[in-house]
Amino acid sequence: MKVAVLAHIRHAIAEPFSGGMEAHCDMLCRGLRAAGHEVDLFAAEGSSDPGLVPICEAPYDEVLPWRIYRGTGELAAYQRTAFERVLLHIGSGGYDVVHNNSLFPEIIDWCGDAGIPCVTSQHVPPFGTMFEAVMRNCDRANIATTVTSMNQQELWSERGCAETRVVRNGIDTAAWSPGANVGEYFTWIGRIVPNKGLAEAVRAATLARVRLKIFGPVEDAAYFAKAVEPYLKDGIEFYGHRTASVLRQEVAGARGAMVTPLWDEPFGLVAAEALSCGTPVAGFSRGALPEVVGDCGLLVRSGDVSALAKALERADTIDRASCRRRALERLSIDAMIAGYEACYADVIAGARLASLPRLAWASSCSSTSELLA
Repeated sequence: MKVAVLAHIRHAIAEPFSGGMEAHCDMLCRGLRAAGHEVDLFAAEGSSDPGLVPICEAPYDEVLPWRIYRGTGELAAYQRTAFERVLLHIGSGGYDVVHNNSLFPEIIDWCGDAGIPCVTSQHVPPFGTMFEAVMRNCDRANIATTVTSMNQQELWSERGCAETRVVRNGIDTAAWSPGANVGEYFTWIGRIVPNKGLAEAVRAATLARVRLKIFGPVEDAAYFAKAVEPYLKDGIEFYGHRTASVLRQEVAGARGAMVTPLWDEPFGLVAAEALSCGTPVAGFSRGALPEVVGDCGLLVRSGDVSALAKALERADTIDRASCRRRALERLSIDAMIAGYEACYADVIAGARLASLPRLAWASSCSSTSELLA
């Protein structure tokens, strides 16, 4: 089938990935193509996908940085203009299904009104305008919403939306594979912002007297300078933002991977990648992380630095072969794509029975054309 994948446009879908959403989008496109589907990726200019259809001249964080323009009319207008360009493309009827991997809620309304088959992957907990859009369209047969874990499904259900489906994020288990040698260090990978818990990680590593290699983009410079930088000594090392090829080697050779969310992490891609390398996880039991890690890690109460330090000392008690096996059985790209294919089949069938005919799309497309003119 022909699939239109819509990316979040804060960052480009290109190495080195800015975060889990970008990495997931890349794996989604590659996995769909490997399964025999034709894929166009609607994303920001600078994305590296072979099926790229650029919808804005640059990722919005390069033009209107989120930390400054969050909630402003300027940022809203930039995103709306980009996704209205998507509307013109998918309104032609050339796609079997739309896979909305963005955080732009009106896509759900547009597809719902027009009878277009659409699956939206939710990468954030249920809040704000995205939650409202899902609720408005939850009874439409041509619309489906997926979440990445049972933990997230419970959160959505508690808010009154029981129709979400669980499709766990998949990882490239062939690329994220065990290394020949294991070193005497731990890794921490992620965006450097307070809710990822790097400050707690460096304090725990210091307390346990273990070596820690830190990788990721600094998105909150003040936080990094105050809470992290003073600990960059005695084996606590910052390597900056690196490509996946570098990270794979580092994680595969690590004694353990630290994953320290201070929020309800919807999935935990870093943890899944570590397990695929046979590397145990030490971190905070928050959000979906216990579901991803299972018995292949040592998770403690979120924010408990002392308990985390003790967990680091016990990392060698986790069997690395069991970590690898868990990833192969539960967290592969193939499993993820199979889950999405089932959702696609349902919304395509539902679109045939939708109360609004697909021809209704013509009026939406015409209105948007006038707006853009």
